[in-house]
Amino acid sequence: MISIAIPGAARMDIEHVVTDFSGTLSEDGVLLPGVKERLNSLADTVHLHVLTSDTFGKARKELEGIRCTAHILEGDDHAGKKERYVLSLGAKRVATLGNGNNDARMLKAAAIGIAVCLKEGCSVEALTSATIFVKSPLDALDLLLNPKRLIATLRV
Repeated sequence: MISIAIPGAARMDIEHVVTDFSGTLSEDGVLLPGVKERLNSLADTVHLHVLTSDTFGKARKELEGIRCTAHILEGDDHAGKKERYVLSLGAKRVATLGNGNNDARMLKAAAIGIAVCLKEGCSVEALTSATIFVKSPLDALDLLLNPKRLIATLRV
């Protein structure tokens, strides 16, 4: 668990990190260097969940060796599926990472929503639904691995 006491705000106890894959942890379906190591470090303290539409069809292979639960979403309403997943975990105990329109609802539902912008871009809907905006998944994961950075960003 990641416990964060934000001055001027409620204490947060994050037990789950839910993240998108394509455009958030990867570019063109390939996991970015350094992400695997950070995810496995984070898995020492929280439960990791990857929810993805798997645009490039590479997520399962790229996530091999990472201690996470991976869900390849099928059918329609991926935005709703991601949001309901976060709510089922207890949204106040969840941090999320995403970049697309289909991530916006989970970013907004979570205690901490982190919008990530890589080469694929970050939708305006995801950006306005997030609590924090960062330029890479490494920055996002480092915020969670070093919670005092979150305090500096979120203090009131």
